Amino acid sequence: MKHKSFVGVSLLAIAADQPVSLLNVKPLSRAGSLLQGVVLCLLLSGCMVGPDYQKPAMELPTSFKEGTQWQRAQANPQGALNSQWWRIYQDPILNDLVERSAKANPSIIGAEAAYRLAQAQVASSRAGLWPTVGVGLSGARGVGGGASGSTTSGLTGTSSSGGTVEQSVSATLSASWEPDLWGQVRRGIESSQASLQSSDALLAGVRLSIGASVATNYLGLRQLDMDIDLLQQQQTINQQLLTMIQAQTVQGTATNDQLLVAQDQLSTVIAALQTAQRSREQAEHALAVLVGVAPAQFNLPKAADYQFTTPMPPPVLPSNLLLRRPDVVSAERLAAAANARIGVAEAAFFPTLSLTAEGGFRGTALGGLFSVPNRIWTLGPALAATIFDGGAREAAKQEAEATYDQDVANYRGTVLGALQNVEDNLSAINHLHTQAQAYEQMFQRNQQLFGSQQAQQRAGTVSQQAVLTQQLVLLQAEQNLRDTQGLLSQGSVALFQSLGGGWQVP
Repeated sequence: MKHKSFVGVSLLAIAADQPVSLLNVKPLSRAGSLLQGVVLCLLLSGCMVGPDYQKPAMELPTSFKEGTQWQRAQANPQGALNSQWWRIYQDPILNDLVERSAKANPSIIGAEAAYRLAQAQVASSRAGLWPTVGVGLSGARGVGGGASGSTTSGLTGTSSSGGTVEQSVSATLSASWEPDLWGQVRRGIESSQASLQSSDALLAGVRLSIGASVATNYLGLRQLDMDIDLLQQQQTINQQLLTMIQAQTVQGTATNDQLLVAQDQLSTVIAALQTAQRSREQAEHALAVLVGVAPAQFNLPKAADYQFTTPMPPPVLPSNLLLRRPDVVSAERLAAAANARIGVAEAAFFPTLSLTAEGGFRGTALGGLFSVPNRIWTLGPALAATIFDGGAREAAKQEAEATYDQDVANYRGTVLGALQNVEDNLSAINHLHTQAQAYEQMFQRNQQLFGSQQAQQRAGTVSQQAVLTQQLVLLQAEQNLRDTQGLLSQGSVALFQSLGGGWQVP
């Protein structure tokens, strides 16, 4: 048990004009027993009722199911909170967009305001540990009962109506303090500090989420730029093929069914192109809002020959990296705050001690007010306890305990959800990486086939229609490859986010 009340004891003794020793407080002549009782209560002010917080136990696997080569290692818990993970994509435009969003996004600004609110609540809770001190200066003049018949213009005397004119002036300094005997205030501070840390984690989570949204939308927009370019080329080729088949139909060398198929192929490409263009426009609108501007004020031109960067996880990826995820940190801190509120509820069962003191001067005139004869002082401790409240305190305690149990369950659920999120993203990256390799091989083979068709056309052994058909297949193979590369790059963003913003391995 900590003792923090020696200063209070000495101040009480000084107010009573008694000698004080911090090592041996002498009994007071008139209020000795009372002050001794106060001292005993003050010595108890280091006690705190309620359970001390223990972080809820949560067993983590030694490795991820979808990446057995990524084993547990010692991680840097702060590595994600300060990392600029988006710079690994080596795109100055993306860097600028993420940094703009961090400064102007309304969600981030709102989360920062919530964090400042939590800071103010901590300061308000801490204020409860300190006494309240006030000063007062007052004056009064009035008529009281007395003999009649005389008039005076002095500070005291009789009025023309026969009453006595009285005047009083006082200057006082007052102080009141409620010692935190059972730790109610300190448990409240503990709770508000944990809530502040939760707000800090939520702010980091909003920044991470907005940054990831910017990166995902930006990479998706670049993928759509490629789709639009490839679909426009396919539309041109399909239009050429349709023109050829229409001529062949007139000549009788092509059937009407072939004409219908060619028309459907062109219409399919036109519809896909419209879908890509619409999605591109909406991705640009989303980026505008993410960086805090109206869509009409934002324009992101196409980047020629854009190449996707796909950062792969390092050889060692520890599973406990997810414990630094903002949502996991926030959930754990909420459980800590709820645990402290149990102590606040339990402290309500114990009596409270209030100490009040007032000293100053009171007289009939300002002149000579601050003299020894006019000195006044009062000292009054008060002990109060609730005997019957209809079960309100017990209900408050049960509510605090239930809230804690709920927050612990939410924390464990958040950890399990984080594990699933990481596993899902690792699975996606694994399969997309294999898929991209397959499409890369298909694209290379179709490049060879297209080159062969062009050579045969120059030799006169293959028609232009066959070359265009093979070129169309080549464009579709390239589109599949670029789309998969774009999804793989976006999947790496999702993995960054699921691990709390990145990774750092010793």
